[in-house]
Amino acid sequence: MAIGLTEEHEALAESVRGFAERNIPAAAVRAVLDADEETRPGFWPALAEQGLLGLHLDEEHGGQGYGLLELSVVLEELGRAAAPGPFLPTVLAGAVIDASSNAKLRAELLPALAGGSKTAAVALDGALTGRREDGSLVVTGTSGTVLGAALADVVVLPVAADEGEQWVAVDAADLTVTPVASLDRVRRVAAVEASGVAVAADRVLDGVTAGRVTDLAAALFGAEAAGLAGWLVDTAAEYAKVREQFGRPIGQFQGVKHKAARSLIALEQARAAAWDAARALDEGTGEAGFAAAVSAVIALDAGVQTARDAIQILGGIGFTWEHDAHVYLRRALTLRALLGPSTRWAAKVAELALAGGRREVVLELDEDAQPLRERIRAEIAELAAIEDKDALAAKMGDEGWTVPHFPKPWGREAGPVEQILIQQELKAAKVKAPNLGIGAWLVPSLVRYGSDEQKERFLRPTLQGRIVWCQLFSEPGAGSDLASLSMKAERVEGGWKLTGQKIWTSLAQHAQWGFCIARTDFDAPKHDGITYFLVDMKSPGVDVRPLRELTGEALFNEVFLDGVFVPDEQVVGEVNKGWQVARNTLSNERVSLSTGGGLGMGVPELLRFFANRTPDAVGAAEVGRLVAQGQSIDLLGLRTTLKQLNGVEPGAEASVRKLLGVQFNQDVADYCWAAQGTAAATEVPMTESGIVARAMLFSRAMTIYGGTTEVQLNIIGERILGLPRDAEPGK
Repeated sequence: MAIGLTEEHEALAESVRGFAERNIPAAAVRAVLDADEETRPGFWPALAEQGLLGLHLDEEHGGQGYGLLELSVVLEELGRAAAPGPFLPTVLAGAVIDASSNAKLRAELLPALAGGSKTAAVALDGALTGRREDGSLVVTGTSGTVLGAALADVVVLPVAADEGEQWVAVDAADLTVTPVASLDRVRRVAAVEASGVAVAADRVLDGVTAGRVTDLAAALFGAEAAGLAGWLVDTAAEYAKVREQFGRPIGQFQGVKHKAARSLIALEQARAAAWDAARALDEGTGEAGFAAAVSAVIALDAGVQTARDAIQILGGIGFTWEHDAHVYLRRALTLRALLGPSTRWAAKVAELALAGGRREVVLELDEDAQPLRERIRAEIAELAAIEDKDALAAKMGDEGWTVPHFPKPWGREAGPVEQILIQQELKAAKVKAPNLGIGAWLVPSLVRYGSDEQKERFLRPTLQGRIVWCQLFSEPGAGSDLASLSMKAERVEGGWKLTGQKIWTSLAQHAQWGFCIARTDFDAPKHDGITYFLVDMKSPGVDVRPLRELTGEALFNEVFLDGVFVPDEQVVGEVNKGWQVARNTLSNERVSLSTGGGLGMGVPELLRFFANRTPDAVGAAEVGRLVAQGQSIDLLGLRTTLKQLNGVEPGAEASVRKLLGVQFNQDVADYCWAAQGTAAATEVPMTESGIVARAMLFSRAMTIYGGTTEVQLNIIGERILGLPRDAEPGK
């Protein structure tokens, strides 16, 4: 798992990681940590030979001709190694200079920066003023704290001049550069002072703005922060696997497991945000500022959070000078401090989003897909011409449009690219596929395990949207621990009789059929002896009792089955092997929930809520944080899709996105409800306050159904981080 998604990016990351292992071992970092003063690292020439210093610069200036995304891949790996030296400040300065329209300046400085003969630094703020004198800009004043300035040959400075802010590149020899005691002792900071320095016109960065400079810094700092977080998450997880307390590994304790899982979540968000910021800046879109601000909020905070969490998991050893954890904490905190408080960046996210400047998360396919797109578009045009809704639903179900990735005749055997094209073209044509509802969770299980007779009897009408299904899984004593179910299925002539109670059954009062699991062998181990049934909800002995929820409505139900007969032909899969079928259904349920089906309040609803409101400074930061969270969740979904298109397993993103998505919906609803002030005390259904109150109340269910947050954190900790599973009861 890393910022880069393509094979080329993975190869680049592997190469840089190998370079770091050979040239930047932990001992080298420790030597710099304890040194009296900072010097250019011995591996600097090797970095230049690898072409990494000019990876993002044009070949005409000695670079490699790639972009900021490739540079971010490198920064992530060097961040993982806590590399000393001025790599980050130098490549940032190169990117800033390269953004200038001053061709002479680019030709003079960029080859030297790409070749490693010069290093550079950028002051992100300062109190420098300039006056025009004899064709030069005479600069006086002090900068803010500058990363890497003590090793820099060139320093890029912001100057307040009569014609507005100017950015200039000044030789360090013409400045007073004073090293200061640095929080990050491996890569240090310095103070910079100019006393009447005359800057010639060919050293002015024409066309460069403060916004462009800070956006570049946000993207590149975010990439390095993701690298720091990667090392911290891995280090904490590995320690939690082997450190024992009270006779077992600490990673088995749920509190530790959840902290580690939340660190992984922050890491994946950081990677997604930094990835998109680099992409947006490479594309040169007007939304680049928004993407960079999201990176500043998400990735920089993730670096700090994962460092603090890692030290907590490491315990006493993490608090020692001898352990490297503090090196990463100091660096993460330094990046955060230099870029500026996340509240300020969050307010920028809110300002841009409320003004319509949010960067849309869309998947763009290669031109090679255009012929296939045209064919799909023509077929969908025929569907769009069908006015009768029932006829349209029947045709879409019969021709595989409902689940195009399924095998024929139920689907279209569509590969990943074709699936995306179908989704995009259906949306563009405003053609809606039949709503399968909960039946969407059943369909994959029937395709895989159902008999030919079951497929023909149930699949076709389900895919046409003609059957309303409910899921009869949860019981009063078997929720997240579903395998503890106790509903009994007794063998009778021609079938089975089901007796017991199900609960939290959505839409059972409207369902025609239910898919149900019941225990057919009480002597078998916990996950065996379970069978999967299809139950006619109108059968004698089925008693559906709606449960009125805290919203005042009744979506969920209790369902009592009292000797309900289910014939043998309605058993899916093998008798006593129903847990396999149920796992397939559950995994499809979670995929459905994780793909953002519009449940609850999200970023669009948040922005609509504030369309006619102006949040104060505190509120703007809160809105911005929520928007940034929502953006990172959408980016995780996009990255998952891109990996699938590239034939790569999605990894952590899919699990992380599901958990984040429901929590985010809950957070947005809670915030909008509270932002109403005293109107939040009202609940009139047709008013805004009533709608928001309903959303806020309903959102409490989101972190429960489909797998509670706590169970999902366990799954992430155990299956992705490899932490020890919870001990079995009684052991």
